[in-house]
Amino acid sequence: MKILVSALEHSANIHLKSLKKELNNDIEFIGIFDSSLGKPILDLRSLSIMGFVDALKKLRFFFKLNAQMVDLAEDADKILLIDSSGFNLPLAKKIKKRYPNKEIIYYILPQAWAWKKKRIPVLEKTIDHLCSILPFEKDFYSENAPITYVGHPLLDQIKEFKTSINDNIKNVVFMPGSRKGEISKLMPIYQEVRAKLDINAIIIIPDYFSEEEIKTLYGDLSNFERKTDAHKTLYEADFAFICSGTATLEASLIGVPFILTYIAKAFDYFIATKFVKIEYVGLANIMFDKMNGTTMHPEFIQENVTVENLLDSYKNYDRSGFVENSKMLREYLKNGSSQKVASIILS
Repeated sequence: MKILVSALEHSANIHLKSLKKELNNDIEFIGIFDSSLGKPILDLRSLSIMGFVDALKKLRFFFKLNAQMVDLAEDADKILLIDSSGFNLPLAKKIKKRYPNKEIIYYILPQAWAWKKKRIPVLEKTIDHLCSILPFEKDFYSENAPITYVGHPLLDQIKEFKTSINDNIKNVVFMPGSRKGEISKLMPIYQEVRAKLDINAIIIIPDYFSEEEIKTLYGDLSNFERKTDAHKTLYEADFAFICSGTATLEASLIGVPFILTYIAKAFDYFIATKFVKIEYVGLANIMFDKMNGTTMHPEFIQENVTVENLLDSYKNYDRSGFVENSKMLREYLKNGSSQKVASIILS
C-alpha cells in the first residue's frame, strides 16, 4: 500500500515515526516526511518558516510543492495529512476535487476551534477521517462529522513521568525553540536569566543544526550543558524555560515545572491577536481552561518576556501543584494515538 504523506513539521514527523511502527511492513510512504522514514520529495529543512511574513516570502515555492503533491496522489492508495493546516487543507481540497474517491485521513487537526471556525464545515466535507488528539475538539464539529478522538501522540513517545519534585532546584533546562527566528529572539534573554541563577544549565539543541549554525544562533554556550534528547533531559530536570510549542506540552505531561515564553515578529503578533480567539497559547493551559477554568503554568509573550518577569515567576513557582496538575492532564488525555490511527489507515 502506498500512502501519500504530508508531514512538514519536525513534531509531526516524531508522531509519524511512532505511527509507522504500528503499520504493516509493506506500506510505503511517498511525499513530504523525514528522510529516516523513506524517500521524501524534498529536504524538510527547506520548509522551516516562522510566522506569516516568512510564509508569504515562500508562497510561490509552496504553490509548486502543493501541485507536485496533488500529482503524486494519483499513485497513492490513501492520503495522510499531519498538522500544518495552512498547507494541508488546500492540498486536501485539491486532491478531493481531482480524485473524489481517494480516502483522506487528517491526523492532528487544524486548530479551527481557536481561529477560522469556518474551516470546520470544509474539513467535514473534504476529509474522510478526522483524527482528533484533543478531547474537547469534537464539541466544535457537527454531530455527524467523521471525527474520532484517538488520544494524544505524545503519550506514545513519553514513557517516564515525574511524581514528585526535588526540594532544591539543581538542573534547569532552556529550550529556545526549533526555528531560527525563535532561537535568535529568546536566546539573549535566556543567557541573562542563566547568568543570574546558581544552577546547572542545560540547553536542548535540535540535532539538525550544524556547528556553524549553533554558534551563530545560540552564541556562547560555555555556561550550558548541551543535549539533544528532549524527553530524557526534561524528565531529569527540576525546572525549564521553554519557547511556546510542542515542547511545552511535553514538559506538562512529563511533570517538569516550566515557564512558557514566546516572541513573535510584530506583524505576526498583530495578525494573531486579530484572528485567534483563545486566551492562552500553551496547550496545557488551553486544556486546563476547558477542564476547570484554571491554568497550569505561567506564560510570557512579546514585551512581557523580560529577565525580571522570568526570574520572579521562577522564584515564586508552585512546583508541587504543577506536578499534581501534570497527573490530571495525563488522565485527561488518557492514551497515545498511534495504534488507533494505524487501525483507521489499515481498515
